[in-house]
Amino acid sequence: MSAQRNQLSRRGFLGGSLLFVAGTAIGCTTSPSGGSSNGAKTTLNVWSHAYGETGTQQALTRYASDFTKANPDIAVKVTWVPGDYTAKLNASLLTEAAPDVFEHGDFTQGLARRGQVAALDAEYGSAKDDFNQGARNLVTVDGKLYGVKMIDDVQMLYYRKSALAKAGITPPTTFDALVAAAKALTTKKTKGLFVGNDGIGETPALSVFSNGGELVKDNKIAFASPQAVEAVTGLKRLHDDKSLLLGFTTDWWDPSALVQGVVPMQWSGLWAMPAIESALGDDFGILPWPAFKAGGSPVLRVGGWTSCVNAKGKNVEAAKKFVKWLWIDQKELQQDWSESYGFHVPPRTSVAATASKLSKGTAKEAVELAAKHGRSNPNTWDSASGAPFGAAVSKIVTGQGDAATLLADAAKQAQGAVDKQLS
Repeated sequence: MSAQRNQLSRRGFLGGSLLFVAGTAIGCTTSPSGGSSNGAKTTLNVWSHAYGETGTQQALTRYASDFTKANPDIAVKVTWVPGDYTAKLNASLLTEAAPDVFEHGDFTQGLARRGQVAALDAEYGSAKDDFNQGARNLVTVDGKLYGVKMIDDVQMLYYRKSALAKAGITPPTTFDALVAAAKALTTKKTKGLFVGNDGIGETPALSVFSNGGELVKDNKIAFASPQAVEAVTGLKRLHDDKSLLLGFTTDWWDPSALVQGVVPMQWSGLWAMPAIESALGDDFGILPWPAFKAGGSPVLRVGGWTSCVNAKGKNVEAAKKFVKWLWIDQKELQQDWSESYGFHVPPRTSVAATASKLSKGTAKEAVELAAKHGRSNPNTWDSASGAPFGAAVSKIVTGQGDAATLLADAAKQAQGAVDKQLS
């Protein structure tokens, strides 16, 4: 999922004892694997956001332990960070208590340009070309690689086959059809579509992409283009029809609204497919966000997480060794991470080719659709540039101003954030 949204991660909030770093509640930690008492000369602090899929924390801890067994001089402490991970990470990176290794959602150029992350070209070595082009493009700044993509997270539109068939509705493949279907499926007791508790979720960027627009093009904010204005304005129709589920008990990243029959259509991610399949059997299908109109493009959002090395840390070389060992050398662990705790697409072509759970059924369909219609946010897009866009969209869909004017004003603010990131 996108890590830029200021909300709890789709993996949820996990409780536990808290480690306080620089006055900020961070999260629960494991004991260092190996530990100084066992002869380790260095202890790495590795940060992870709080994944909600069962077994993820245990898996990361196991990987860390395996690394120390192979490298007895380096112990690893995994810090599990609940809540607003991005805000806590950004705050920590300004202090001496910053982690040695950390994962980052939707990697942005600013991390490299501010000197916060180390280049990893030497660690990639001959494996570089085995990572898909999108994964490499994301972390490339001025020709150097500043992180290793851990997983590609694919997002798509799920629907209940039986619910649409009962209503005589064909799965929507155009935006007009989606609006009509959501309205027709809305009753006094249920809503037709769930895209997020705020009624917005990922839809603004999806809409822009689906009409041939861009968020950023050649380092210039582009979401105020005529195509973008037209598509974002279209989202207001879903709100005017009151066909969107709002304020559910969990957000779009969790499939509960769909599997509990609260809505017949929901935007969510590939990670949720095992739970959906367990609950619904074969009574579900998937679709891209539809093309806004003729000439537009269907869209699946491709996000994910990237492992980075703190360039200002005290253990840079040991940190690079850990990242190389886990996310470049250990193909079996990379496959385990992608398939065993929800479904994710391995960024490495050779690993993806051996991902058996993604090679059949609806999961295979999702992977194929992502290869054809997947879009990632540009690596100049961060919370600072995204916030004005989100605020403008919120006003547009609720009828609080002219779309073109609101997006033009937001673009000026966002451009300042992009310029600052590139400076």
